Amino acid sequence: MAEIFLEAHPAPPAEIELDLDATDDPLHGNQEGRFFHGYDGHYCDLPLYIFSGDHLLCARLRPSNIDAPAGGVEEVARIVAQIRQPWPEVRITLWGDSGFCREALMARCEQEGVDYVLGLAKNERLKAEIVEEQERAAAEFQATGQAARVFKEFRYQTRESWSRARRVIAKAEHLEKGANPRFVVTSLGPQRWEARPLYEDLYCARGEMENRIKGAPGRPARSRWYKSTALKE
Repeated sequence: MAEIFLEAHPAPPAEIELDLDATDDPLHGNQEGRFFHGYDGHYCDLPLYIFSGDHLLCARLRPSNIDAPAGGVEEVARIVAQIRQPWPEVRITLWGDSGFCREALMARCEQEGVDYVLGLAKNERLKAEIVEEQERAAAEFQATGQAARVFKEFRYQTRESWSRARRVIAKAEHLEKGANPRFVVTSLGPQRWEARPLYEDLYCARGEMENRIKGAPGRPARSRWYKSTALKE
């Protein structure tokens, strides 16, 4: 599939994005390797997909009793090597949700010169970084009655799992239902992407690919609802 992707381009692009995602593939019957997935609420496989735009570069069938990013480092390394053999100068940016925000994947990207924009699960330390911004968003919401967003960036490192501090973009948002903070971690510097456009224009754009996977004919309605909601966030 990576070879077909390369052949589809008459000239090397200046840059490409690789988008990682895992989705549930419902199972019927008692076949070998059948596991119940608590998040999706049924028996399923959990295949790994890697897209670049409309091109599918990886579809790796996996059982659902594994961590969502399992095998992702190896697949990304393989695809990057295939792409850079004919296109050594192309810029590559990796997208993924917070399930793929792992040290092994980020460190491999940094080693290979691949940029990344990954969702980062919120925690108390992250939320403490944006108390003032969250208060400003709440005040704006009270004044206008409309959803309000305030962005901030800072350096962050986990206490144990990350090998280094990395750039984090925070969205301090207040909606009718209350505070809705979100975070992404990226290797892209502010000279290329400032905080707001990086989150709104770059990271949120990956939702189109997710909706395409989750909204395919025959996909469970719950998955389609979840991904359309995630895109709005």
